[in-house]
Amino acid sequence: MKIIRHMRGFLAVMVCAGLVAACAQRQQEDVPQYDTINVVENFVIDENSVPIFPKKAALTTDTAQRFSIELPKRCKVNWDNQTIVSVVPEEPIEMIRLGVGDALPQLQVTDYEFEQLTVKQALDKLLEGTDISVIEDGEVTQTISGSISAGNLADSVELMSKMGRAYYSYDAVNAEIHLDNRAKWMIKMPKNESIIMALLDAMHGADVRNLLVDWQDKTLVFEGNYQTEREVAKIISDIASKKYMIAWDIDIYRVYPRTDNPIIWMNLLPAFGENNIKMSIPGVVGRALVVGPEINTKTLQEFLAQQSNVVLISQGTFVIPNGWQSRFDIGQCSKEDRLETDLVIGATGTYGDYGGKNKIDAKIVLRTSNGELSSFNIPSDVGDNYVIIGIPTHSFVTTPETLISPFAELVVFMSPRIISIVDAAQMPAGSDTALVGDALRAFLSE
Repeated sequence: MKIIRHMRGFLAVMVCAGLVAACAQRQQEDVPQYDTINVVENFVIDENSVPIFPKKAALTTDTAQRFSIELPKRCKVNWDNQTIVSVVPEEPIEMIRLGVGDALPQLQVTDYEFEQLTVKQALDKLLEGTDISVIEDGEVTQTISGSISAGNLADSVELMSKMGRAYYSYDAVNAEIHLDNRAKWMIKMPKNESIIMALLDAMHGADVRNLLVDWQDKTLVFEGNYQTEREVAKIISDIASKKYMIAWDIDIYRVYPRTDNPIIWMNLLPAFGENNIKMSIPGVVGRALVVGPEINTKTLQEFLAQQSNVVLISQGTFVIPNGWQSRFDIGQCSKEDRLETDLVIGATGTYGDYGGKNKIDAKIVLRTSNGELSSFNIPSDVGDNYVIIGIPTHSFVTTPETLISPFAELVVFMSPRIISIVDAAQMPAGSDTALVGDALRAFLSE
């Protein structure tokens, strides 16, 4: 009987187990099936999902920020059609203040004195008994003192405004004189783009910002205060007084030796002849070579290709009035983001008498955000070129280790040009002229 009871108990357990298994299977079949999902940095992604991104600040996008009409003009050199000397007609550069409003009434001022008054106080006192009111749109705090024996109202208001470093405009409808410490001007620029670039670079150097350039009309609009006006007026006066400008066309290369050896620069001598290597100028880092016209971008790249791979990093041009200084930002005209894009090439140059002979006397400075890397004082004849060699690419590496070969280096090719500014009456049809042949020889012999 015990055996039979045990068998019954065993059968009961087996039946219960089967029922439980069946229930479990049915429950699994009833559970809905879900697709597999991936979670990547808190974003749930599957084939039907829509990407969700965090909100960005309302800032101009990088590509729109870098947009510039100037870049194609600055960052392109036509090496096949380069002229070392060109003559351009002299053109006036005008600066006109905008927003002056209506003409003031034809009133006369006699025997008027003012002592330690602001411009507004002096004008309020002058205009007592008239229906003209004075409104300060900007803070004009400087006090003025003086007297006007006789003159019209417009000249008197202009005089007192200048004394207080203020600007006025007149609203005839409301009979209001508005005073401000800032104003807006338009510059009518010459037609020659090289001179325009020199003017723009000079204004950037004077920290004049937010320049609005209309390349079609050749006009420039800027805003500033009394100090800004003085600086820009001085720039225009200096540029107008110059008879020469110096331009540099530039190529910047990174050179990778094909072997674990540096570039053998001494091979330049047998390759081009000693007469084409005119001067060697050492710097703190690197060396500047003054070379003849036989060594140009094409022949230099052919020479380098025998020992290395050559990559053009940046190309462009910049112009300075004679005796001034300017800069070329490699990153502004770089083909892509590279280590060297932090580099700036500064130049100061003068064309004129140098020991009894007309030469270009230049100082070329290489700078990064960490300071000056090297500099070279380079006297050269018109038609000569510069080749700066021996600047290690590792000078621009910011990490302890790099995959870049220790023998990779930066090579800078610079070709100076002279722009001669002459009276428009001496120019055929007032057009720009490139000097070649006998005309060039005559210019260089002057």
